[in-house]
Amino acid sequence: MLDIYTIIFLALALFIFLRLRSVLGQKTGHERPPGEVARDMRAQTGENVVPLPRRVPGTERREDEPLPPGRWDGIAEPGSALERGLDDILTADRSFDVQHFLGGARAAYEMIVTAFANGDRRTLRDLLAKDVYDGFIAAIADREARGETVDSRFVSIDKAEVVGAEVKDRTVHVTVRFVSQLVTVTRDKAGAVVDGNPDQVTDVTDIWTFARDLTSRDPNWKLIATEAA
Repeated sequence: MLDIYTIIFLALALFIFLRLRSVLGQKTGHERPPGEVARDMRAQTGENVVPLPRRVPGTERREDEPLPPGRWDGIAEPGSALERGLDDILTADRSFDVQHFLGGARAAYEMIVTAFANGDRRTLRDLLAKDVYDGFIAAIADREARGETVDSRFVSIDKAEVVGAEVKDRTVHVTVRFVSQLVTVTRDKAGAVVDGNPDQVTDVTDIWTFARDLTSRDPNWKLIATEAA
């Protein structure tokens, strides 16, 4: 036999369970992956940082672990200065993954070129070193003073290859050659074309250098130098 107090406690426990279940919810099999939710949050908040990720989970190496053979296949010739530079980077940062880096570099390249054309200072501030940022902003301001606008559209990025690598004072430098196809046109106040052609695809080769301070907690790389090949 259950006395009145036992019945009351059981009823109270059932009530609390049902309330928690309604608040916390249940898995339905249709939950969105954390990465997808994070992407949506970045889109809503305007986050523009391209981290050019330095770490791929599960690929970290011990400092005393020998460098793996064939580590730069398709990237650097054996015995070349580029191979030695990449070895120096991998020795300083055992989590460095060149293919992962190049994927981020391509994304950063497209984002920076587009932001420059659009005069998007916020995006550029997140991705450029201060002196490079100042140069880009000066060019944007000069363009705006003339009342000109730029429309730049990527057709493709045909190649992104590492052409230089070194470690300077605990700062990693990686230089990448980008070969791309762009449609770019500059118009004056009246909308007349003053440079470029809206119907013509142009082959563009840029050589950009990215850097990251190994002593900083910030994992992001920044563009520190640009050169048109």
